[in-house]
Amino acid sequence: MLIPVILSGGAGTRLWPLSRELYPKQLLPLTSSRTMLQETALRVVGLPELQAPIVVCNEAHRFTVAEQLRQINMPPQAIVLEPVGRNTAPAIALAALAAGNDALLLVLPADHVIRDAGSFISAVASAMPAAEQGKLVTFGVVPTRPETGYGYIRRGAGQAPVYPIAEFVEKPDAARAQSFIDSGDRYWNSGMFLFSARRYLEELQQHAADIASASRAAFDAAVRDLDFTRIDAKAFGQCRSESIDYAVMERTKDAVVVPLDAGWSDVGSWSSLHEALVQDAQRNVTHGDVLLEDTEGSYIYSDYRLVATVGLRDHVVIETKDAVLVAPKDKVQDVKKLVARIKAEGRGEHLLHREVHRPWGSYDSVDAGDRFQVKRLTVKPGASMSLQLHHHRAEHWIVVSGTARITRDEEIFLLEENQSTYIPVGAKHRIENPGKIVLHMIEVQLGSYLGEDDIVRFEDRYGREGSSK
Repeated sequence: MLIPVILSGGAGTRLWPLSRELYPKQLLPLTSSRTMLQETALRVVGLPELQAPIVVCNEAHRFTVAEQLRQINMPPQAIVLEPVGRNTAPAIALAALAAGNDALLLVLPADHVIRDAGSFISAVASAMPAAEQGKLVTFGVVPTRPETGYGYIRRGAGQAPVYPIAEFVEKPDAARAQSFIDSGDRYWNSGMFLFSARRYLEELQQHAADIASASRAAFDAAVRDLDFTRIDAKAFGQCRSESIDYAVMERTKDAVVVPLDAGWSDVGSWSSLHEALVQDAQRNVTHGDVLLEDTEGSYIYSDYRLVATVGLRDHVVIETKDAVLVAPKDKVQDVKKLVARIKAEGRGEHLLHREVHRPWGSYDSVDAGDRFQVKRLTVKPGASMSLQLHHHRAEHWIVVSGTARITRDEEIFLLEENQSTYIPVGAKHRIENPGKIVLHMIEVQLGSYLGEDDIVRFEDRYGREGSSK
């Protein structure tokens, strides 16, 4: 049986301000109407003996991951929650332990673009016999340019489609990258793999025994939490952070490479996303409400309002509700420096968008000032917020559309469109949507402290008691 393992733990800081730490690029619809996670999950449909996927993700992303897979009717057999990031070698070990020894694992990062799904399916199918025979397969992307931002794989002598790996090569300078293209025997290191769970765990034990032991201890102490496998935080925190390349693939004698020519991109920056999308006659890519005048070779993204450019060449302009980025395309790798400064200055724009997603729906902070904040709440049909109270703020609620079932201390009552109520400081309260359409409400908060951590949860159907998330 073949189990896709989707690694969805990255933060995607180079794609700020769209990608945020708590809502990263793999959860965004960057290349189509589907998110990158959804595209990755659907990409494998058509492979033989295909089973439901295993997803390894950050605990903070768990509800969004589950909801996005539900939307495409692809429920996972496991969502494994990493309490801390420890790179790909431990993450894949957790997935291998969850899958069982007999499974073939197709390891896929959740944030890659592959334009030619048919060629991808063919490459994976051609690699399966080698994986079934105990080889550890990686997919080497046939390079289209002398790229200095990727590592390379040099193939050894062999017969297509499976070659032994002669060498892994670190990111080269421009001249060396050009020589790699000219040689014809180098591929970009894609970070996608195919092997049996048993063989991976064996090789990990041989070459990085400490990672194997720590991963197994953390998995053995895991607990089931709703639809999630919650890995033991203390045990996993003691695991060394290491990539699968360094821990296993560069050390094993059984590593092989299968060439992949399928329009691959890792979308690691705004410039690479620009290249991965369809461009107009002026080499521009636009999204949203955009007006261009004398603009060429640029990526212009509007999320909330009109964005207009005049006389722009090879730039990126990204507008969101709470931040705007303007940068030349040849400087977009430095976006991570901006994110580091935002963190250092104690700001919050690296963490969340203005609109924050929760398992019950979302809220959008539309206005705020001294001692007040206004939010727009969206509650999904059948969903319910936790029963909670606040020590420092009162709340006024107005129903814009839909029906709300309100709990306020011992009272339970319905609010219809254009009706409102008041929640005093310290009152236990909850909003539920008993209807079949989305509930839209306006919440006005008043008080001395309006932070999201001023929440005491008593009951929660999503298992978040004691948490402010």
